[in-house]
Amino acid sequence: MQNKTKVLVVDDEAIMRDSLHDWLTDAGHEVLIAENARQALEIIRREQPGIAVVDLVLPESDGLELLKKARQISPNIQVIIITAYGSVPTAITAMKEGAYDYIEKPFSPKKVELMIDKMIERQSLLEENISLRQKLEDKYSFENIVAKSSRMQKIIEMIKIVARSSAPVLISGESGSGKEMVARAIHLQSERRVKPFIAISCAGIPENLLETELFGHEGNNLNGSYIHRKGKFETANKGTLFMDEVGNLNSNLQVHLLRVIEEEAFTPVGGNEPLPVEVRLISATNKDIKKSIEAGQFLEDLYYRLGVVNIELPPLRERREDIPVLADFFLRKFNEENQKKLLGFSSEAVDYLLKYEWPGNVRELENAIERATILAKGDYIEVPDLSQQSLYLPRKTIIGKNLQDVEKNHILNILIEVNGNCSEASRVLGISRMTLYNKIRAYGLNIKKPGNK
Repeated sequence: MQNKTKVLVVDDEAIMRDSLHDWLTDAGHEVLIAENARQALEIIRREQPGIAVVDLVLPESDGLELLKKARQISPNIQVIIITAYGSVPTAITAMKEGAYDYIEKPFSPKKVELMIDKMIERQSLLEENISLRQKLEDKYSFENIVAKSSRMQKIIEMIKIVARSSAPVLISGESGSGKEMVARAIHLQSERRVKPFIAISCAGIPENLLETELFGHEGNNLNGSYIHRKGKFETANKGTLFMDEVGNLNSNLQVHLLRVIEEEAFTPVGGNEPLPVEVRLISATNKDIKKSIEAGQFLEDLYYRLGVVNIELPPLRERREDIPVLADFFLRKFNEENQKKLLGFSSEAVDYLLKYEWPGNVRELENAIERATILAKGDYIEVPDLSQQSLYLPRKTIIGKNLQDVEKNHILNILIEVNGNCSEASRVLGISRMTLYNKIRAYGLNIKKPGNK
């Protein structure tokens, strides 16, 4: 074996302690020994061994307690528990507490050596992946936007330029393509980064409440006292206001918003006096606004006011080289959130990710990786971990169909799978319920829940 490491052996039996010392020394490792927990903890503080082989039964403090204290001192230490026959349930408890594995007495020197070799190999892979991921993050990450494709790199360069000004920006792209992430990146690169970034979805709030959400409310309540409720514009003053799905604004709100932009002031609902406001307005839409203008559904003047700078985000299927780096980014995120230590993706899983069409775009990919991280049982995410619940249509199964057919069939499959539950379907697809409802209507889908006629 090429890789050697520092190994601590903790056992109160001299014969076992000395035998392990000799076996592991002959295998080329630097071996430290301790006969109780107190000595072991002193050695861990001083020597920082990478691996500890610990007897479950120790004087004064058992192996479980030592395991907990050792990981507090050295979080990356890998621990093998030695257990006598009949103590396996306790050893399994130790694994739940963070032990790498356990080994039953009596055992052969070769078995211990092979287990340690496997631990060192795994640790080496982890360190290699951490180094590689750090390089990828440095090269392909910008303000939480992870991208390798030339199209996205050009957008990142545009973000850097646009952020220097206060010009309104209109971001267009399909649902889940990362429009809010781009808006946040513009804010974080601007001089307004120390001021508020306020986001609101124009599709997720009933029309009769949206005006109040945007502009606030003032007046007297039932007991006659005066109230002033701040809206998003007032809260975002001096900062950035991100209006998602701005194409859903009704005609009255479009007129109101245009006036606010032109006058740099707004009047709260129920109020009489205009309040000055100075915000950086960033809007986003998954609609073709120009078609809405032609149909008389959107004000042309407002469109030009919102889109002094236009940024069009490509769907994930048109920038497939971004899929592996995004998947790796999400894996690291969900490894940390779920206390997992997955090393990456099998080559088959990467191929599967690259072939899938991703109608829900980056948001759907993120959801798929989160689910796979939770379900994965081995060191790597495999195809079965990805193929449950969401990824029904690998690319090879849809050749010859246009994009609308792909999306329609995918949404239909998801709705059937979740028995018509739109909340669950929107979660799996990585889109808002309002967007899902719009697509159901557009495609004329009719999903009946079980028991309905």
